[in-house]
Amino acid sequence: MTAVADALSSSERVIVDTAAAFAAKRIAPNALAWDEDKHFPVDELRAAAELGMAAIYCREEFGGSGLTRLDGVRIFTELAAADPTTAAFLSIHNMATWMVDAYGTDEQRAQWVPRMATMELVASYCLTEPAAGSDAAALRTRAVRDGDEFVLNGVKQFISGGGVSDVYVVMARTGGDGPGGISTFVVENGTPGLSFGAQEKKMGWHAQPTAAVIFDDVRVPAANMLGGDAGEGTGFRIAMNGLNGGRINIAACSLGGARAALERSRAYLHEREAFGGKLIDEPTIRFTLADMATDVEASRLMLARAAAALDADDPDKVTACAMAKRFVTDHCFAVADQALQLHGGYGYLHDYGLEKIVRDLRVNRILEGTNEIMRMVIGRAVAKDAATGGAR
Repeated sequence: MTAVADALSSSERVIVDTAAAFAAKRIAPNALAWDEDKHFPVDELRAAAELGMAAIYCREEFGGSGLTRLDGVRIFTELAAADPTTAAFLSIHNMATWMVDAYGTDEQRAQWVPRMATMELVASYCLTEPAAGSDAAALRTRAVRDGDEFVLNGVKQFISGGGVSDVYVVMARTGGDGPGGISTFVVENGTPGLSFGAQEKKMGWHAQPTAAVIFDDVRVPAANMLGGDAGEGTGFRIAMNGLNGGRINIAACSLGGARAALERSRAYLHEREAFGGKLIDEPTIRFTLADMATDVEASRLMLARAAAALDADDPDKVTACAMAKRFVTDHCFAVADQALQLHGGYGYLHDYGLEKIVRDLRVNRILEGTNEIMRMVIGRAVAKDAATGGAR
């Protein structure tokens, strides 16, 4: 389709083309092997960072690229068309980097952001716990002040990069129950008392590590609390604001995977013959492709709307991001699944790449807030609008 190309300015086109070229050269040829070997491609991630893809929407003062959320969505879409797993990890690293850049003191930003922007420091986001997934405000990891330090105890679960990342952006309870008692800390790997669970065996995302992060009397300087002393109690807000961007980024990874699945299906159906003709000429096949292409285009438009809302700090940004995340991850997973179906038995084979896309996209409906939680967020907004007669 040409609509995307026609809508881009020359500078935006350069950004998209750079991401697409990098993905085609450094990621796509290796994606199946990385998946099979469970290889975490740190060298390629750092090469992406050299192109400005590790701190996309961070300020330029400390090494960020200073781009927009919409630029980020486009970049992750291109990377995910080559490999949703690699793109997804990079999206999580960007979320953690942005949180430090957006909420850290100048000293904290100077300390960490330049090295996170180059991926000298690989970053993980630590919110989810064994007993606090969707109900993140109920997290139990505790940080108790002891002089110029905080002592952290608790467990974070399902952490991308767990055991491998260099820094962990951690939400921990410094006060009472509820969201107001949570603060955010930067914890460096190698800190005494910090350990990790076994690497999880997952349905997809084989090319990125996932493990529990365990805090056993982990002492971190009080200076590692984001925002300094003024940041105490702001951790839940920081985490949720980070997730607004995380949700559209992960949805962009679903969009890239679905787009690749659609393109592979179209090429396959052009070549495949059955019942005396090419499958692409069968009306029912074309109807299926039409629905898939429509869902891909609708997903692109919803993401563009949500990214624009986030860039503009629109009052509806939270709802827009939740809507985009829910719609795109659901519909793009369905597109990938349908692409596998169109390939018949070949779609089930590893070498064709379709089954990998399906496995990799499935988790996007769960992480960064499950799609059931997205419905709750959207439902609250709809109910509020109804109560106020639609006033904003």
